[in-house]
Amino acid sequence: MIIKAEVINQPQSGECKERIYDISSLWNSQNWTWIKFTNDDLTEWCGNFRGSPRDVSVSKKYNSVLVLTSDYLYRLDSVSEKLVEYESQPQYQILTVTTLGDFILADYYSIEIIKSTLEDKISVDSPIKMDTIKFQGWYNNKLAITCDEFLNWDNHVELELDGDTLDITLKVTNKF
Repeated sequence: MIIKAEVINQPQSGECKERIYDISSLWNSQNWTWIKFTNDDLTEWCGNFRGSPRDVSVSKKYNSVLVLTSDYLYRLDSVSEKLVEYESQPQYQILTVTTLGDFILADYYSIEIIKSTLEDKISVDSPIKMDTIKFQGWYNNKLAITCDEFLNWDNHVELELDGDTLDITLKVTNKF
């Protein structure tokens, strides 16, 4: 079972066992993303995925791994290591997972929670309209988020998403 995943540079040929996750489409880019997976027995292997790298996260709750590239959002089963589903041409830019195991994705303007399948999405309400969303990391079960206020780009905002309630609160605004 996959317990850890990280984006890496292309490994040397033969450096690790490799598995290719490719989806046949005329719209595919020529770019590839390499992910190093670690299983619960501490064996490591690499997967390559179509598209430029964006992010990867593992959810023990759903036995799933989400791999985000410029071409696709892939969902793997972390037990079988098989591709379960995918979404083409995702708008998402960043990805993380809560301590409870729910995936959180953001495009430039909105944040969504993904539960057990890619179809099971919930939009998260924000106290402001957001632009250029960036996740800054988890602190005490709160996800630090920075963004600009939509159509008011001089207002740089810090928000927090509570990992339990999945509510977003305004932390700081900095007008320049």
